[in-house]
Amino acid sequence: MLVAELIRRLPDTPAVLARCRALAMLDAVLSPDWADRYYSCDSGWAPGEVMASMRNGSGDSYSIVFTEQGAFALGFDHESALSPYRCDAREPWPGLLDEVPEAFRAQLEEPAFRDEDGVLEATVCFWRERADTAWRTGDLAPAPDGGDRDGGDQDGGAARLFDLLLDGSPEAYRDFAEEYYEVDVDLDAVRHVHALRPLTAALVRALNPELDLADLADDIAEIGYPTGGCVPGGGAAAG
Repeated sequence: MLVAELIRRLPDTPAVLARCRALAMLDAVLSPDWADRYYSCDSGWAPGEVMASMRNGSGDSYSIVFTEQGAFALGFDHESALSPYRCDAREPWPGLLDEVPEAFRAQLEEPAFRDEDGVLEATVCFWRERADTAWRTGDLAPAPDGGDRDGGDQDGGAARLFDLLLDGSPEAYRDFAEEYYEVDVDLDAVRHVHALRPLTAALVRALNPELDLADLADDIAEIGYPTGGCVPGGGAAAG
């Protein structure tokens, strides 16, 4: 399936940021060691910016930067036929970045999204400016048949990389976490976090009996997870 078709399933920018914060908070509870987490969110990424990310430990990743101008996403599937490592020039797949708006061009130079040789690690790219009514992506050249793991799909791994964001349900996260962390996960507790309701000691213990609410203070602040009656601002203000 094409990226353009996949991203039609995404809600608006504030709702995507809310999903990112929920995923990061759930992972922080289930995995106190940051290095072992799948999902993260840094509300202090840069002044006025939030960066949500996924790292699967096998070379695949994504980053979504939420700014006052909107939101910009890069994904990297290391086995995709759209990988920049497919050729000696280490260039992005034709069409992948050509239509990126000026508001997000600076993100393409961000060192955190490049390898030690300066190669931009991206097989997926999409964005949503403040005035947009939908997420957008570039017009990519077709991938070679059979090039991707799923037999020539054209999405650069987007369906796999962004699966939980695209699904958006507590049930999907519960199923993922039980497999990835190899623990039983309380679905009601996951629903509580997905709704961005403030954490309680009982809620934290339901997800991780070995963790106290006080242990999460730094993670709550970094993620920007709400502690009162409202969701933090930052990139969430962008429509």
